[in-house]
Amino acid sequence: MGYIVGMIERYTRERMARVWTDENKYRKWLDIEVLICEAYTKLDLIPEEDMKNIREKANFDVARVLEIEERTRHDVVAFIENVAEYVGPSSKYIHMGVTSSDILDTSFSCLLNEAADILIEDIHALMEVLKEKAYACKDMPAIGRTHGIHAEPVTFGLKITHFYDEMKRNLERMKAAKERIRYGKISGAVGTYAHVPPSVEEHVCENMGLKVCPISSQIIPRDYYAEFFTTLALTGSTIERMSMEVRNLQRTEVGEAEEFFRKGQTGSSAMPHKRNPIASENLCGMARLLHGFAVTAMENIPLWHERDISHSSAERVIAPDATIALDYMLERVKNLFKNLVVYPEKMQKNLDITRGLYHSEAILIALIRKGLTRQEAYKVTQGVAMRCYEGGLDFVTELKKDAELAKHLSAKEIEETCTNEHYFRHIDTIFKRVYE
Repeated sequence: MGYIVGMIERYTRERMARVWTDENKYRKWLDIEVLICEAYTKLDLIPEEDMKNIREKANFDVARVLEIEERTRHDVVAFIENVAEYVGPSSKYIHMGVTSSDILDTSFSCLLNEAADILIEDIHALMEVLKEKAYACKDMPAIGRTHGIHAEPVTFGLKITHFYDEMKRNLERMKAAKERIRYGKISGAVGTYAHVPPSVEEHVCENMGLKVCPISSQIIPRDYYAEFFTTLALTGSTIERMSMEVRNLQRTEVGEAEEFFRKGQTGSSAMPHKRNPIASENLCGMARLLHGFAVTAMENIPLWHERDISHSSAERVIAPDATIALDYMLERVKNLFKNLVVYPEKMQKNLDITRGLYHSEAILIALIRKGLTRQEAYKVTQGVAMRCYEGGLDFVTELKKDAELAKHLSAKEIEETCTNEHYFRHIDTIFKRVYE
């Protein structure tokens, strides 16, 4: 873990880490507590002089809060006690009629929204890199593979375009998930507003940039947050898909692309020749963590009655870890594809490995157009294809020599059918759909 943590520290921008500092968290708590007091003041429940005192003096010291928490064993109580040390007698109005989760959940939504903004920027930056790489490789022929077996030609730019389009959906999901978690609650111990009127909640949420949760118990329902963490996991799965492709393309026997290998970099401690896809492999491993965080978030949904605290301990871990991990992953996969080394000559060499066998569907269709049934056309084409497959023979040459096939297609028709142009004639249409 030390190696991965070190890499995260190098790649992750400091602003995501700052979201989850005690300083930022307590600042949100203080803002919420002061806003609650403001709302009470409007209701004439707190004297103006006391409100002025609270507004001017309310503050906290992170070290002091943690020191008090050692005694209280309760973070919010420790925080309120520390704020009271700054405010003095007027502090009796702070946290009046509310419960800890009013502060915790409302601030949690704020923190997640801050993290979401960073992740949305990350996705935009990655998409720009993917688009640039896709256009650079738009017309670069490569063999497409299904089940790991040669299928029909694609272009390398088309491969990248798949990733761009999927990441575009992740961007839409992230924006929707951000909106889903933009809820606050100040509804009291079991969500009935018994000691705090709804107008207080409305004042707090409006000023914190949140929407009012329509109904809450002691907490905001956890399905809101589960949707957010599931979105992080889905985005991680896209990164894993992208990384898996690089890993497969970098395999020695494929060799169509590879991660940039710096001068002086070491691939293996034992074998000096090795150039391993370490970034891609790391990213695949990190995606597994995000999947686990999503499961944890979903397991946080069912709680005892109006609330227990089994969710909160898990959220203290998964919230910073998941958002920091994805920030790292998006930054690293962006650099991976920005610096990805591609080998078009090896792509062409791999295209030629089967000596034209990938034209089998084109021949099948040509025979059907000549009047054969699909079953008849398939049988004729497969017979020639298997002979070539097993004997390493040239497909076009064997097609011309096949007596049964010659009844339906001339040598000229076979040659015209077995060209690559038709595989790529709609690439521009696909690009237009995705990028415009």
